[in-house]
Amino acid sequence: MTGRVALLGKPLKRRHSQVMHDAAFDAAGIDARYVLAEIEPDAVEDAVREARGEGWLGLGVTAPYKQVVASLVDEVESDAATIGAVNNVVRTADGRLIGFNTDAPGFRAGVELAMGRSLQGADVVVMGAGGAAHAVVYACLDAGARSVVVANRTVDRATALVARFAGMGEGSLTALAAADPSLAGAFAAADVAVNATTVGMIDPGATIPIELLRSEATVFDLVYVPAETPLIAAARARGMRAANGSEMLIAQAAIAFERWTGVGGMAGVMRAAVAPLLADPSVRA
Repeated sequence: MTGRVALLGKPLKRRHSQVMHDAAFDAAGIDARYVLAEIEPDAVEDAVREARGEGWLGLGVTAPYKQVVASLVDEVESDAATIGAVNNVVRTADGRLIGFNTDAPGFRAGVELAMGRSLQGADVVVMGAGGAAHAVVYACLDAGARSVVVANRTVDRATALVARFAGMGEGSLTALAAADPSLAGAFAAADVAVNATTVGMIDPGATIPIELLRSEATVFDLVYVPAETPLIAAARARGMRAANGSEMLIAQAAIAFERWTGVGGMAGVMRAAVAPLLADPSVRA
């Protein structure tokens, strides 16, 4: 029986995850396939129930179903519970479903590669307070960042995010409105500035004023379509370290693949498989 992993979401506009995982299954000699399951909200419960059956390795989960799937599995791992999102599910041998989160470790792998150093002791500014920002803040605090400033257009969402992670780690955690004048000082002190919004992908423009950052700071944009957002282009034009979210995408996929199969070390295979899609300018958000 061919094994299966299904990505649950709506809409599902991209094939990146499918291409990466199918290439990894082939490279590992595993008879399994990763399928895209664009489903309506009233079909999620049945899809999760089906994944308990024989032949299923697990599920991938994307918007808008990360929270509802968390309520349908047998167990949610502690980091996923803290972040508030399940983006993958693994099926155990006895048919139990365990929800976990690969966005936080995927972000850490990607950003530390871009920085050329650990997040430990770093001063971080995160723009955005949505689901992606939750994973970013968790990863930074878990890694021992010295300070994390979360800025959002509506400060209430940033404040709620900060409240969720209060007491985690040794670093300071601050919420600011994106228009707050004191944000300029946070940018000036930052070792890394992170765009965790859809600006540059869905919305035009950039969330981070490059001119306020030190030249040795790193800019990390979670957006990977397009490959070079206005933010990344501006940072590179200034000669700064800058990276998009492609390495985070690959790292989180490799982590999930290992959980489903027990086979690690597939990041290189996945990177090679997804490279044509990442380089294709016709691929849009």
